[in-house]
Amino acid sequence: MGRPPPVHGTPTATLPDMSDTVSSTIEGDVTVIRVDDGKANALSFELIEGVAAAIEAGVAESKAIAIIGREGKFSAGFDLSVMTGGDIAAARDLLGAGARLGLQIFEAPVPVVLGVTGHAIAMGGILTTCADYRVGADGPYKVGLNEVSNGMPVPGFAVGMCRDRLTPPWFARCVQSAYMCSPSEALEAGFFDEIRPLEEVAPRAIEVATQLASYVHAAPFRTTRTIVRGELASRLREGLAADLSMFDVS
Repeated sequence: MGRPPPVHGTPTATLPDMSDTVSSTIEGDVTVIRVDDGKANALSFELIEGVAAAIEAGVAESKAIAIIGREGKFSAGFDLSVMTGGDIAAARDLLGAGARLGLQIFEAPVPVVLGVTGHAIAMGGILTTCADYRVGADGPYKVGLNEVSNGMPVPGFAVGMCRDRLTPPWFARCVQSAYMCSPSEALEAGFFDEIRPLEEVAPRAIEVATQLASYVHAAPFRTTRTIVRGELASRLREGLAADLSMFDVS
């Protein structure tokens, strides 16, 4: 039996064990996915699985998707208890899961808008380079890739995503040198498309997604998505196994 039709304005199906962390509602033609683990929105296996499932459902049910973080923290990156826990196989598995989530957003056949509600660090920063439009929160927040300063290499898929979206003057500074941007710098660098006061981020992200849903034609959008992003996505996916094999923590 298929999934029952979603009720507008109420939660759609999400993974049962993630119901307190990843929730999904439909607002008009937009699926709104909210991520809030009550802490730093660290990307664990379970959280990634919950967001991926919500995106899959949103693609089937809506014309656009908005993903909103928790107040003050969009995501602090991967779960460090896994990444630095001494089990390199588990760390590589989590890295692979995050890469596939990024590619899912990057290749989504509908527009994806992020409401970046605070810090977006490491994989949280990488995810901002995957979406169509990014509304960032103005305030005392940091955005970027701090892997090199934390004893980890920046994985190849992340380099590819960042090279595609960041402006050349900021690319090396952010990726190679682990520079963490303020929101205004993140706007200049290419992590964000606009910044708003924190309380305006979620409604503005939903507004942009609604606007995109109102005028983007589905079939031409999907075809153009493949033309614009398909080659890079294929190259990053094909290189993922080698990418993961080189990942280590020092």
